[in-house]
Amino acid sequence: MRIIVKQDYEEMSRFGAELIGGQLRMQPDSVLGLATGGTPLGIYTELIRMHHEAGLDFSKVTTFNLDEYVGLPPEHEQSYAWFMNEHLFRHINVSERFVHVPNGMHTFDDIPTYCQWYEEAIERAGGLDIQLLGIGANGHIAFNEPSSSLGSRTRIKTLSKQTRDDNARFFGSEEDVPKYAITMGIGTIMEAREIILAASGEAKAEAIRETIEGPITQMVPASAMQMHRNVILLLDEAAASRLTKVPLIER
Repeated sequence: MRIIVKQDYEEMSRFGAELIGGQLRMQPDSVLGLATGGTPLGIYTELIRMHHEAGLDFSKVTTFNLDEYVGLPPEHEQSYAWFMNEHLFRHINVSERFVHVPNGMHTFDDIPTYCQWYEEAIERAGGLDIQLLGIGANGHIAFNEPSSSLGSRTRIKTLSKQTRDDNARFFGSEEDVPKYAITMGIGTIMEAREIILAASGEAKAEAIRETIEGPITQMVPASAMQMHRNVILLLDEAAASRLTKVPLIER
């Protein structure tokens, strides 16, 4: 693991965008795995700026998002399809036919077949060159909640109470938060050639400590990152504040 600590969220976001931008300049037809949530927003803002001001080209890029709520149509303002279009896709020159966000409108009976199709679509695209991740306060990545198999594939998951509580602020109340989501599995994520896990703020500090310094365990899904051959933990100082045993931190 490379552990890179920046002073604050803005500096961290700029660095993350430069990592992704460097990949696109080197390989214009890269396949990107993308995340939603508050942490990636700064990176997306920087990528948009780089597109408009420095000509960063997304025309040949293929994207696969990590997850989507079951039962929310793409036009719903809390769907991840809406989030990605609002905060990235409509501001850059990515081709709509190369964009993939899980479709949460399938029936429960159809979801397993759809999830298999999503896995095969990633494989047909050549696999993920970079997977961008956030992390939950309980150590989840995507919607792989604690106790998720470290070898899991794209599937439907029941959301934990903590995750639903964390997301209630976006919906108005916990009762309005969907109970299920389609998510890439940990095994799927681990097949990416490079992973960037970004975390910001004191609320993520304990999850980051467990991810980096704790044992590899399905109770902290992000701890699987310890087994990946090419992962960057991109943190601000607050998120890194509880690390005690790491011998080398880049700044």
